[in-house]
Amino acid sequence: MVLVTSVRDYINRMLQDISGMKVLILDSETVSNVSIVYSQSELLQKEVFLVEMIDSISVSNESMSHLKAVYFIRPNSENIQKLRYQLANPRFGEYHLFFSNLLKDTQIHILADSDEQEVVQQVQEFYADFVACDPFHFTLNMASNHLYMLPAVVDPSGLQRYSDRVVDGIAAVFLALKRRPVIRYQRTSDTAKRIAQETAKLMYQQESGLFDFRRTESSPLLLVIDRRDDPVTPLLNQWTYQAMVHELIGLQDNKVDLRVIGSLPKDQQVEVVLSSEQDAFFKSNMYENFGDIGMNIKRMVDDFQQVAKSNQNIQTVEDMARFVDNYPEYKKMQGNVSKHVTLVTEMSKLVEARKLMLVSQTEQDLACNGGQGAAYEAVTDLLNNESVSDIDRLRLVMLYALRYEKENPVQLMQLFNKLASRSPKYKPGLVQFLLKQAGVEKRTGDLFGNRDLLNIARNMARGLKGVENVYTQHQPLLFQTMESITRGRLRDVDYPFVGDHFQQGRPQEVVIFMVGGTTYEESRSVALQNATNAGIRFILGGTAVLNSKRFLKDMEEAQRISRSGSHMV
Repeated sequence: MVLVTSVRDYINRMLQDISGMKVLILDSETVSNVSIVYSQSELLQKEVFLVEMIDSISVSNESMSHLKAVYFIRPNSENIQKLRYQLANPRFGEYHLFFSNLLKDTQIHILADSDEQEVVQQVQEFYADFVACDPFHFTLNMASNHLYMLPAVVDPSGLQRYSDRVVDGIAAVFLALKRRPVIRYQRTSDTAKRIAQETAKLMYQQESGLFDFRRTESSPLLLVIDRRDDPVTPLLNQWTYQAMVHELIGLQDNKVDLRVIGSLPKDQQVEVVLSSEQDAFFKSNMYENFGDIGMNIKRMVDDFQQVAKSNQNIQTVEDMARFVDNYPEYKKMQGNVSKHVTLVTEMSKLVEARKLMLVSQTEQDLACNGGQGAAYEAVTDLLNNESVSDIDRLRLVMLYALRYEKENPVQLMQLFNKLASRSPKYKPGLVQFLLKQAGVEKRTGDLFGNRDLLNIARNMARGLKGVENVYTQHQPLLFQTMESITRGRLRDVDYPFVGDHFQQGRPQEVVIFMVGGTTYEESRSVALQNATNAGIRFILGGTAVLNSKRFLKDMEEAQRISRSGSHMV
């Protein structure tokens, strides 16, 4: 419960010591940080009767002096200016100010000067400047995620803001964990290097006193890597529950917007929560494959029908009292059953309509197995298949290009041409842009397991004994990286240390931060690794949580800016 617990503890401390009726005021980022770990009913239990955004508070003049204002916001210049205006014309009886990251001295002076009516009761830093999706997975939800693909010269100020935000997020994670790490980065990524160096400067120079926690036997490790080292994982269809929901429907801050499914009845077109903290069925099934989920949902429906049947059999006053007592739990169970049945039914329809089992089998072969000739035939057949969607055609050609970039340029060009003729929405040059960004010359890791003798042997062994599920053969490159760290084999030449802070022995805690975003397939790898390896705990973070649609959108945006040569963010 590492990250989720840290953020919940901060919110508990924020709210429980302030008695009476409160309004909680958030900004566009902290609203995600809070909502993902704290429910509306829990806020009500803490006497929070109103949740407002700082923007709407700023434009209203209505007096609410009976309420105490609890601000939880990022310490950026826009928020400080809005607060300054609020304190000059206070609407609430008291102001309790909590910031999700480090406040500058100048900002503290601005707030002190603005508080002429002395309504501010406290100012504190609570380091929850990240979105804790799961216990070992966090994101920064960065809208400008595409910037990591651009050279610094294209948009220097945009890339600086991008780096600053990432450094802030990483710093908050380590302050919440009360640790100062040794720092390593992927040598081939300029963005990863820059972020690693700026993080080290903050932790070891600018704020060294704040990060001077009690020494542990071995220092934790922060490893900053680049999404482009593994462009395959976000391009694949997914077949485990959490990852599949995000790929086919969309999962934002552990919520699924069912309104995107146009075929649902009006009363079902709502936003539902899909959180391992609040949903026991999801917690036990989030990493299960699609076939098993179907059977487990059937069992859940059968259990619910038994409960519903017993509720219909009300004959005595005692039966009635028992029904009333159990009704809230019954309604919750009903809502849960309905939610999961709706999600799996919709995903089944999409799998059938888009022929995703057929598509996915070829994707997995491209990602995991050799054989260029057979792969070319399979991809060509699918490009000609009328049931295959434009996005699936694009992903197939991208996977083929990444795998066989150097093998047969003529056939690769034939696939580019076929894709352009079959998919009118395809942006010309996007596959070539991917190869320029994440081709074999740019990558550090052994993405296809065909460089390193150990990986070649592992793939051969896996091929000989067969794979239990053809749709989930793929393992993200991150899995190899974690194995290398666990065995003390992460090469210094590929992942150098920053400064003169080196690892003494094997780390017991590792935060891997992926510039460009993570996937739920990778967060599953981290959770499984943590469950099977007691000696070392991994946490995964990134600038965004990707599905194939988001990954391609980021790439299109980076390609557009690269072509124009300059961009104002």
